[in-house]
Amino acid sequence: MKDKIPFVDLKSNYLSIKEEIDKSIQEVISKTAFIGGSNNPFVNKFENDFEAYLGTGNVVSCANGTDAIEIGLQALGIGIGDEVLVPALTWISTAEAVVNIGAEPVFVDINTTDNGIDADLLAEKITNKTKAIIAVHLYGTPANIEAIQKTCKAHNLYFIEDCAQAHGALYNNQKVGTFGDVATFSFYPGKNLGAFGDAGVIVCKSNKVTTIARQIANHGQEVKHNHLRIGRNSRMDGIQAAVLSIKLKYIDQWNKARIDNANYYNELINEDYQKPIFDKHLKSVYHLYVIKTDQRDKVLQALAENNIATGIHYPQALSEMNIFKNKTTCLVANKTCESIISLPIYPELEQSIIAEIVSVLNGINK
Repeated sequence: MKDKIPFVDLKSNYLSIKEEIDKSIQEVISKTAFIGGSNNPFVNKFENDFEAYLGTGNVVSCANGTDAIEIGLQALGIGIGDEVLVPALTWISTAEAVVNIGAEPVFVDINTTDNGIDADLLAEKITNKTKAIIAVHLYGTPANIEAIQKTCKAHNLYFIEDCAQAHGALYNNQKVGTFGDVATFSFYPGKNLGAFGDAGVIVCKSNKVTTIARQIANHGQEVKHNHLRIGRNSRMDGIQAAVLSIKLKYIDQWNKARIDNANYYNELINEDYQKPIFDKHLKSVYHLYVIKTDQRDKVLQALAENNIATGIHYPQALSEMNIFKNKTTCLVANKTCESIISLPIYPELEQSIIAEIVSVLNGINK
């Protein structure tokens, strides 16, 4: 049996910068700078580093990407009785966060190109309760930002970017996370920019929202023991911040490797599959490389028999889940969920391995 081809390879990523990472972690330990807060030099440094990387915005660190969405919504004043438009296909955090702050997610079907929220369907979903639209840059590919912004402006809605899978992605040569009233990032270990545990940030356009978000993430405090609102304990710790500052130096290099690997997949995979190819104004960073096929079970079986790890992102549309009150039918999202397969993609993936994977794919219908 040949060696298993993993879906991701976090160990190889660590080993490529091991000396720097180990040194940064040891510095945190030697300074006992474990918990995030206004006095943690490692957290402050990463916030500043990430602001510089984005080139705009005010970065507020927090414990994870789900908290980032919740805190961002709260900082905008969204809560009980409000509605937020959410794409039908994404990880549950996007809608879960809306529910957790007392608002109602309203699901919108997706388009067939970038798999993001269909901007043409937004207007019909807007009511007098609608306060915001969340666009998810799914799989590392920017959503239709210009059209979504136009709808938000016409209806006086907040625009929120969920950038959990899209660190460094570009829309018209501008980084995602710099368009919305609020943008959120997750640094879960498997992300393009991943920590060694959970971590996240909220990027805020206005100084007022920034102040509120920072207070919410730290027990509602302005300074210690001065609680101005009910908040939560959602702080990035020193080790995660130190790791992220090191990794941030390499993110563009790693993204380029992902893009090169995606292009190689596109070059080799035959026409039995729908491949992720996008307009030139979009620069995907391929957090996931997702193909579509109407023979998914057969394809998954063949890949598994050849020891090739895969994923499905995601097997069920959020709009179909019984846990949400406004369960609805989103036909494109449902069809997409039945046909998608995520193939291995990461910066260290060798093109010879991609060729092995594609050899199996292309041989299935022969």
